[in-house]
Amino acid sequence: MATKSANLYARIEPDVKEKAENILAKLGIPASSAINMFYKQIILQRGLPFEVKLPSARPVDISTLSEAEFHEELEKGYADMQTGQTKNAKRAFADIRKDYGL
Repeated sequence: MATKSANLYARIEPDVKEKAENILAKLGIPASSAINMFYKQIILQRGLPFEVKLPSARPVDISTLSEAEFHEELEKGYADMQTGQTKNAKRAFADIRKDYGL
């Protein structure tokens, strides 16, 4: 194994750091090893090992909608509900908690 002699200093949001380190602890991976793996993937991929792009669809800001546009968005949501393209809120939040180990 290569000698680890370089230091990395980075400012990270405290809650992001805590959540990430909790997940890493459950995996048995020290934060320094995870950062080392991330850097090695950057080298192997010759870039970030995941896509970095703007979302194709932006969330709707209802404060910018006219009354007609607002009703159109409501109709879209209702149509999604009728066709089963929605998820129960309790189930959605339970899935998020499970995915993030919360």
